[in-house]
Amino acid sequence: MQKKITRLLVLFIVLISFTSCSVIEGIFKAGMGVGIFIVIAVIAVIVFIMSKIFERK
Repeated sequence: MQKKITRLLVLFIVLISFTSCSVIEGIFKAGMGVGIFIVIAVIAVIVFIMSKIFERK
């Protein structure tokens, strides 16, 4: 129980200390980074699959 209260208190302090705009900006920056990583990973998988399909023997 004490651990939950501590976590909620830390979350509350973090939310108060940041302005809402900076929090939203951080979320979008992280989302953009993750999105770019996912797109590159998907392209790499597609290239790998295509190279295995069209591999000459």
